[in-house]
Amino acid sequence: MPSSRVVRVRSVDDGVAADRLRAGIQRIQDELGVTPEFPPEVEAAAREAAASPRLPDLDRTDIPFVTIDPESAMDLDQALHIEADGDGFVVHYAIADVAAFVQPGDPVDVEANNRGETLYGVDSKVPLHPKVLSEDAASLLPDQVRPAVLWTIRVNGDGERSDVQVERARVRSTAKLSYDGVQAELDAGRADGTIALLQKVGELRLAREAVRGGVALPLPEQEVDVVGERWHLEFREQLPVERWNAQISLLTGYAAAALMVYARVGLLRTLPPPDPHDVQRLHRTARALGIEWPAEQLYPDFIRSLDPELPAHAAMVNASARLLRGSGYVAFDGEVPAQPQHAALASEYAHVTAPLRRLGDRYATEVCLALCAGTDVPDWVIAALPGLPKTLASSGSRSRAYERAVLDLVEAGVLSDRVGDEFPGVIVDVDEKDPQRGVALIHDPDVEARVVGTAPLPLGTDVRLRLTVADVETRKVEFEPVSG
Repeated sequence: MPSSRVVRVRSVDDGVAADRLRAGIQRIQDELGVTPEFPPEVEAAAREAAASPRLPDLDRTDIPFVTIDPESAMDLDQALHIEADGDGFVVHYAIADVAAFVQPGDPVDVEANNRGETLYGVDSKVPLHPKVLSEDAASLLPDQVRPAVLWTIRVNGDGERSDVQVERARVRSTAKLSYDGVQAELDAGRADGTIALLQKVGELRLAREAVRGGVALPLPEQEVDVVGERWHLEFREQLPVERWNAQISLLTGYAAAALMVYARVGLLRTLPPPDPHDVQRLHRTARALGIEWPAEQLYPDFIRSLDPELPAHAAMVNASARLLRGSGYVAFDGEVPAQPQHAALASEYAHVTAPLRRLGDRYATEVCLALCAGTDVPDWVIAALPGLPKTLASSGSRSRAYERAVLDLVEAGVLSDRVGDEFPGVIVDVDEKDPQRGVALIHDPDVEARVVGTAPLPLGTDVRLRLTVADVETRKVEFEPVSG
């Protein structure tokens, strides 16, 4: 969620005991019917697979790949190498090859199809695959030879994709880098090689995204910061290197979708175009907030003009998120779907870069490998395609519920001894049916919470709010406006 004057809460005094919250997370897992543990037969199959992966013949360990992830991440799906090619670039993107370990119908595959995706909840992750695979044998850890799916994508000097090849290969990452560390190197002017070229390619791709009409809301993530046995809340802005790195993943997803649409078989990630009535409603919201939105200015350009540091703009960004709801998956074989695009990206798009964490990526990748090799798509993939959208929709819903419940729990825990205190905040959403109810962003600690008043709430306005409820058991946090 957006926030003005972002504050990162790291003080031990503002934390809440981790053991109390872990008990709450256990209740959440019980409610959702999920567990980080795997059945014994799945763990046994994973250990056996980890000991004997199917290594491809093609050896590309000569390419000095690096991974760039959060500092503590161990499930490393992607390794990157970029080199200059005339006035353009060659992007080598190695993706962990789960299929080198998992056979269709084996215990690990069956369990992965039940789970759908990894669930993230502070330090209580519910993984898609056993850790012996996802954080060890299949992960692209440094100085280890790993089976991978290697995407080789040529990009011209304008940032446009000109060619793509997908094949299985053995690779070896040379370094496990963190976003913070890479950004520091870039800021100090010390970056070279792949990292320096990542900035160039990333900026070119962001420019192409703007020209294409893609849109990314400037929504800082609400995160839980763990310091020892204390947990804290913060709104975190993405670093530039994270946006550039994301563009490489998107570039690969566009290439995968192009292959599948051309061949009329595959699995796409989709988002319907916004309803014109919703866009008109946003225009009215902008007028109510006093934000100029010229009639001729397209929605993506308007979003790029917003500064979420300003209270009214923060509310506008929050309202705009409604246009990006309804994402899903569509599988096809023989005929391209009637609506194949991802509206926020203004393009066809597919998920293929996180198979350790998302089930669908493994299937879409197999389609692309077959198409580039000129072979038939495997029967097990074709058989699974029709049911995948429903499976992935269910796991996506479960993932959002888990993440939201954990954040609600942490918010209640951090605030549990501060009922009656007053906080500065901004109203970023007002219930259309009951304008006395809405959502506010509270600062120090960084919390997104319900507000209930006795009069219509002032959207996009700085306010003072009093905490009235902070219940760890029910995971409920509620504020009221302070009159006067």
